[in-house]
Amino acid sequence: MEQSGTSALLQGAVQDLASDVVSALRGGDHVRMSGTGAMDDLEGSFSLAAVRVLGADLLLPHVLFPTPPAPEALAVFRRTVEAFPPRADAAPTVKWSHWAMSRTLMRLGTSPADTSPADTSRVDTSPLGSPAGNPTAEPDVAGWLDEATWQVLTHQLAVLAPLAVPGEDCAVARAAQRRAVDVARGFVRAVRRRDWQQAAGAGRWLTLLHGVPETLGLEAGLDFVELMGGSDPRVALQVQAARVMRAAGALV
Repeated sequence: MEQSGTSALLQGAVQDLASDVVSALRGGDHVRMSGTGAMDDLEGSFSLAAVRVLGADLLLPHVLFPTPPAPEALAVFRRTVEAFPPRADAAPTVKWSHWAMSRTLMRLGTSPADTSPADTSRVDTSPLGSPAGNPTAEPDVAGWLDEATWQVLTHQLAVLAPLAVPGEDCAVARAAQRRAVDVARGFVRAVRRRDWQQAAGAGRWLTLLHGVPETLGLEAGLDFVELMGGSDPRVALQVQAARVMRAAGALV
């Protein structure tokens, strides 16, 4: 019972954080996240665990609309990166999720090792946060996506949706681009299975990929996913991210 209660609290904290991100994404250039509001009532590693689940998407508004994040949110985000390094035998998605968080810190002009406040003058102000080089080493694991069935591929990419940001040239993004049609098939399958989180994550990737079949009707598909699953803030986050990127005409 205690474990079940803890899981429910963690899930609620993650959803609160996702709601903050959605609000920030909808705020256009007036991005001011309440950010750690959901964490104020949490303690220690529990708050870090909530950030770890949401991953790099916690600071997504500040990547898509280049603005400095709130110092509290940045500090908790950085502590999470430092507190949860992936083990050598961790699953590829765990390694890449951690890489995405570290990469986000670099985009925002800081790093996991920094202990001083972020230098906001270093925030990447290029359109949609396009990276100027890649200062973090990628995990040496990406080939599994080329070998995966299209169903598994879509599931894995949905888990790694925080990597679906404009201008990110990494092994996962390149694998997704090579298999755009398979991701489209996976999107349709997820919608039919009413797996709204997977559909939203796949739709976010498709927004960035070349060669997506026009017959897919991605924009209408994302509207439907939002209608059916938008009460879940994590679904709404992926759909809103896709819309922001689609409006900017961003492609990998």
